[in-house]
Amino acid sequence: MVEVEVIEVNKDNIDTYPPRCFLKKDNPGQIQKNEWVLDRLKEGMRVKLLLTKTDKKLIGYIEYTPGEFAWRAVNAKEYMFIHCIWISPKKHREVGLGSLLINESINDAEKAGLSGVAVVTSSDAFMADKQLFLKNDFTVVEESAPYSLLVKQFEKKQNPSFTDWKNQLKKYQGLHIVYTRQCPWVDRFMDEMKKRFSELEVTITELKTADEAQHAPSIYTSFNLIYNGRLLSDHYISERRFENIIKKEIPPK
Repeated sequence: MVEVEVIEVNKDNIDTYPPRCFLKKDNPGQIQKNEWVLDRLKEGMRVKLLLTKTDKKLIGYIEYTPGEFAWRAVNAKEYMFIHCIWISPKKHREVGLGSLLINESINDAEKAGLSGVAVVTSSDAFMADKQLFLKNDFTVVEESAPYSLLVKQFEKKQNPSFTDWKNQLKKYQGLHIVYTRQCPWVDRFMDEMKKRFSELEVTITELKTADEAQHAPSIYTSFNLIYNGRLLSDHYISERRFENIIKKEIPPK
């Protein structure tokens, strides 16, 4: 296994160690992500980067926060909640680095006196799969395909749960985009598509607080494309994919 070091992002080093997700430091989406993280750090969120010791390359990332401030459609108070985790490139996977980052969240949850750690995973490629967490003694407590909600408890407490996102979804009639600034790729997409959005009768809603995110119309709150109460996409999509969905699902005027 490659030698690594864990760097925790804070307000003093965020320019040196931005919470990157495969975007350049000066990308507008990345800049917005930095600003979003700075606001979340005040709520107790932790962001940790995994760098190679020899050449300081970023090969891993984890983001987690006290459950009351989770930006997913979950009830997870009393737990630490993991938003995001990745190891890249593939040659660094399956060697224990993901578990190393998960242990960072477990240690911080114990220090904070919380009841455990919770996470939402997905069988789709854009999020971590539940197998990583099952290997680290997490247990599935609820599922809504393709998502699984898992928890590692330190003491017996009420399990975290999904909120009633399906009823929230029914409220969105017409064409809607509901998003947050958590994902830099979504931010970039929203910026690049401004002109196209102005041509459509689309209502755009930015979720600006954790409470709003917990009552979002989907489990994964970062990006939601909705038409008449149906979730057409629940995660970042390309411009081409967006146009294909619009052409297929939205009747022409």
